[in-house]
Amino acid sequence: MNIVLLGLPGAGKGTQAKHLSNIFDFYHLSTGEIFRRAIKNETELGKRAKKYTESGDLVPDEITIELIKKEIEKVNKRGDEGIIFDGFPRTENQAEALSDLLADFDQEIDLCIYIKVAVDELIIRLSGRRICEDCKAIYHIKFNPPAEEGICDQCGGNLYQRTDDSEEVVKNRIERNKQEMEKLLAYYEEKGVLEQVVGTGKMPEDVKEETPLVVKEYRE
Repeated sequence: MNIVLLGLPGAGKGTQAKHLSNIFDFYHLSTGEIFRRAIKNETELGKRAKKYTESGDLVPDEITIELIKKEIEKVNKRGDEGIIFDGFPRTENQAEALSDLLADFDQEIDLCIYIKVAVDELIIRLSGRRICEDCKAIYHIKFNPPAEEGICDQCGGNLYQRTDDSEEVVKNRIERNKQEMEKLLAYYEEKGVLEQVVGTGKMPEDVKEETPLVVKEYRE
């Protein structure tokens, strides 16, 4: 069973993907992790991707799709229950490419879960995020503040806000993603595999109770 997790930035796709992969023994395929690993290992595709990530540009589809293809090949040899795609696809073109890739393995996307969160809440979630510059622990000034403002509870390091977490940048990121998200939702709805889980006003733990129920329903 292959699942796509969709959501605007800050919706909690990564958190839910890890949760579902632990419950159902799915392979959590995170494009962000794939990029970081390829760049760290200095593979040919990693070197090509690095040129774009360092300049803040989006990695071209041809590079992303090739990395995804290699990952799918590796997962199929492992014999996992299935794959949870986190961070891919981001566009309708990528969704079509993913469909073609899976067809080569006689597979398809069986379920698409959209985590729906109000834009105002997403802005608060992302702009309030703080990261330890030493141990990389993540805090939130509203939902998970440190005991001492600006100081990491775990190692005493200084906390900072990523430049792409500033409110203005966050608003622009969400606006750019909204248009493509609408196309993606229409794409998977037409295929009859789209399900929505409302995340507005809920903690990640609350959403964690709902997403497994959706998966179980589709598996039965």
